[in-house]
Amino acid sequence: MNFKPSALCVALSLISPLAWSQTPPPPAAPVQDMGRVEIKSNRDNDTEERRQSTAAKIVIGREELDRQGDSTLGEVLKRLPGVTVQGAPGRGGGIRMRGLGGGYTQILMDGQRVPPGFSIESLTPDMVEKVEILRAPTAETGARAIAGTINIVLREGVKTNPDDLKVGSSFEHGYRSEGLNWVRNLKTEPLIGTLTVSAMNSWRPEDNTSVTDAQMEANELFPTSTLQRVRNTLSVGHRQGMNANARLMWRGEQGKTMILMPFMVYSENKNVAHVNLTESKTINGVSQAMVADTADTSNNSRFVLTRLNGQWNQRFSADSRFEFKFGLGESHFNSRFSQVAGSSSGLLSTLQESQSFKDLSQSWNGKLTQVVAKSHQLVSGIELEGVRRNEEANAEVTDDAGNIRARTQRWAIYTQDEWNINPNWSAHAGIRYESILTEGNNEEGQKSNQSHVLTPLFHAVWKPLPQSRDQVRMSLTKSYKTPTLNDLVGKTSLSRETNSPTRTDRISNPGLKPELAVGIDLAVERYLAGGGVLSANVFRRNISDLIRTVTTERYDTLWAPGQRRFVSSPTNVGDAITQGLELEAKFALNQMWKDALPIDVRSNLSFFNSKVLDVLGPNNRLDQQPKMTANMGADYRVRAVPLSVGGNININPDYTTRRSLQQWSYQGAKRVVDVYGVWKFSPASALRVTVSNLVPQDYLTGSTFIGNGISESVNNTTRNWQNVQLRLELKI
Repeated sequence: MNFKPSALCVALSLISPLAWSQTPPPPAAPVQDMGRVEIKSNRDNDTEERRQSTAAKIVIGREELDRQGDSTLGEVLKRLPGVTVQGAPGRGGGIRMRGLGGGYTQILMDGQRVPPGFSIESLTPDMVEKVEILRAPTAETGARAIAGTINIVLREGVKTNPDDLKVGSSFEHGYRSEGLNWVRNLKTEPLIGTLTVSAMNSWRPEDNTSVTDAQMEANELFPTSTLQRVRNTLSVGHRQGMNANARLMWRGEQGKTMILMPFMVYSENKNVAHVNLTESKTINGVSQAMVADTADTSNNSRFVLTRLNGQWNQRFSADSRFEFKFGLGESHFNSRFSQVAGSSSGLLSTLQESQSFKDLSQSWNGKLTQVVAKSHQLVSGIELEGVRRNEEANAEVTDDAGNIRARTQRWAIYTQDEWNINPNWSAHAGIRYESILTEGNNEEGQKSNQSHVLTPLFHAVWKPLPQSRDQVRMSLTKSYKTPTLNDLVGKTSLSRETNSPTRTDRISNPGLKPELAVGIDLAVERYLAGGGVLSANVFRRNISDLIRTVTTERYDTLWAPGQRRFVSSPTNVGDAITQGLELEAKFALNQMWKDALPIDVRSNLSFFNSKVLDVLGPNNRLDQQPKMTANMGADYRVRAVPLSVGGNININPDYTTRRSLQQWSYQGAKRVVDVYGVWKFSPASALRVTVSNLVPQDYLTGSTFIGNGISESVNNTTRNWQNVQLRLELKI
């Protein structure tokens, strides 16, 4: 690894004195046996589940999901060790573990892969019972998890719990949004469960400025020229949506249970914008007249997802049980974009685009669990999954373009053994085989891609003392990332503006191979007696056949033969290495200092380093992977009055990535401060105030292309604002 030994030693030294200085306590004086009395909070249960897991796992339960009053699940996840959220603060975006991009993190819902088109941003924390973060893959959960796995367990019903109702409003830059969350616990026999409904009506302002600077050297076809283009877009988005899910459980005799989990997402988005564009050009040293244009745009979309997940459990004996899961889903997406130019200057054009698709998905999983010799737990299973897509869009390339018929078919078999070797050691070993077929047709004809992957996986836990709260985790795994359906057989997409190195056309690539990764993880953990944990984790992944979107200059395109076009396409570019260090500390301040206030501290610090070996350095890191990410949070319950306060600071520094010999990208720094306060009027009612993005700062991004006599860079500035939320929380 490239980490400096001193840095790693310092990190581990934060934990090792606590971990290894323990000695067995002296024999206690005899006391009267009062029976077993055990009091545990949800946080203690979550920590204990994490501690007992053989594979490295972080568990986030109801207490932490409710703590900050977040409006989306993504806002909760961004505060976890090594997790980052792409995009401007408060605007949502892709969830990334260890700074790795989309597709490297496996997303599961109730243990099953999420359906196409599903976004974590569509879930509110009230819909979720707990979130499990697995840093390394297992045979049972799946190996398409180079960065790790996020398993979202939907809300469970408890007969003794009252119903929850939360209504509130938020305010951002003069716009108001409303939200409602209702959790209904079913209290009838023999069926128990819960129904969760979330509804929203939100308004979102946007202010984005993009500055493009380009220079072209003289050749036999083109004179020397420089260009500066400034584009400002002011827009307002209006989103209306409703999400609902239920978890219904029937318990029968002899260990039989049936669980049904219907899930529904409905959302409509309407965005109207006004664009101002100016262009200044110099040709052979002579300044040309400035050209300006305006346009009004509208973008309307609708997304509907319905899905039914089910689970049947059958216990054959105390040591043997069978579990069958299925999932059936259908999703529809429709969008229409229109732009009306204000003049005939040619800078902006009048155009219309439309797209609609329907996905049908199904999954079938069977799993047999057996306890052998009282120390081995064998788990074996088979999985089948299929997705079919029918897509229609207005023709951009030829009269026959725009329509796609595609399907993905996957099957997998696996087996694993989890066993206690002795009081100090436990292990977890498995092997998994997967086959994936993707095929479809677009304007270029029939395309097909098939891959097969065999992944061995091994985990171990060592406890220096059998009853110790200190332990060391080790994992050696093989994992992979498959190309997406859009990367393999997606339709050709043309640039909405003048084609250039930073405004490219896009084509798919049916010849992509999956990325393979061999990984190692090593963690030291200490679980505190009063709840909480201290941990340090190092990891490394050696990746082969890395997929990256690469821009090339072409004259042979189907849609513009003989013209120079800049075209981007996903490509296997070679090998890469990523490694990192993740530190975490969760504890009550008075656990460390006796006279301190009982403030709950939540902090983590992660460092990442990566290299794409076939791209020259410096900054030849993996796409959109920051050098580090940090969170510092605290919560305090005021004793004198029924008030709880807290907050969190999330930090991601800026960084530059060299994506190819000719391409660079830039991500600006993000520093997000969130604070909250909760006043309890009674055990059944409370008022919550949350201020997200307390100290807003502009979000900066950029990209650069230098090559073939052309130099072009584009720098984007996105404004963002505070978001103030008021919410009434009731238990009915």
